Amino acid sequence: MSVPFVPPEETPPAEGSTSSAHPERADGGIWEHPMIWVSVILVGALLVGLLFLFRVLGL
Repeated sequence: MSVPFVPPEETPPAEGSTSSAHPERADGGIWEHPMIWVSVILVGALLVGLLFLFRVLGL
């Protein structure tokens, strides 16, 4: 029995496969890079802390 010809750009179907391909994961939007938001929060906390420090020291 001969093997059916499959074009080079196509993947041959798997034997016994009953499911379709998994959908691609959606873009995470602003949550895609959480370290950006962590750094923004840390810089804001540092600025607020410096504000209170300078008020206490009377500078």
